[in-house]
Amino acid sequence: MTDRQPTFLQGLSASVPIVMGYLPISFSFGVAATQAGFSAVEAFALSLFIYAGASQFLALALLGSGAPLLVSAFTLIAMNLRHVLYGPALMKQAGAAASTRYAWVWAFGLTDEVFGQALGAMARGQRFSERYMFGLGLGAYAAWLGGTAAGAYAGGGALAGYPAISASLGFMLPALFLALLLSILTRRQLPVIAVAGAVTVAVTLAVSGTAGILAGMIAGAIAGVARR
Repeated sequence: MTDRQPTFLQGLSASVPIVMGYLPISFSFGVAATQAGFSAVEAFALSLFIYAGASQFLALALLGSGAPLLVSAFTLIAMNLRHVLYGPALMKQAGAAASTRYAWVWAFGLTDEVFGQALGAMARGQRFSERYMFGLGLGAYAAWLGGTAAGAYAGGGALAGYPAISASLGFMLPALFLALLLSILTRRQLPVIAVAGAVTVAVTLAVSGTAGILAGMIAGAIAGVARR
């Protein structure tokens, strides 16, 4: 590793690829939220406080289908439990001497993409720096909030004269989840995905969509552990 500690501006610069990916997705979330009945302020608040990417779309689907609030909360928590492991994994790579004085702040920004970028940078020899983490996380967070605000405004009527754009944004949600699925689709993971998918479909047809999502998540987790 190099002796020079990365700066805040370097972290902000490193967030640019994440920003480019976050803007269209967060924009589509803002549109979807307002079209689902949320106000622009409520849509922005979901991104401001939850900041959970795909889970926010799932929250819209669950709340829009009339799922109980506690069931929706449990589903979102279960979906995002992986984030609990990001901090320890990052600090293990950084080493025991790495500062964690402000971890309670920058850890909020440890999304999948931010974690992956930070871990990759250290794997390439870069030193861990809390200032770098602030810049990296802030760039991504600002992009998500800005995209949500723009989408909430657009969903509130600004796109009324552009029906083709409005229709294409409606495809963003299934496209997002398809991209997430394809990102983990390997031969090793295929049986786990097949089990989760089969259980989700079966329980959805037998009970409800909410129950199907929960059952699929649990079945997938059990199948994944069983294959290790």
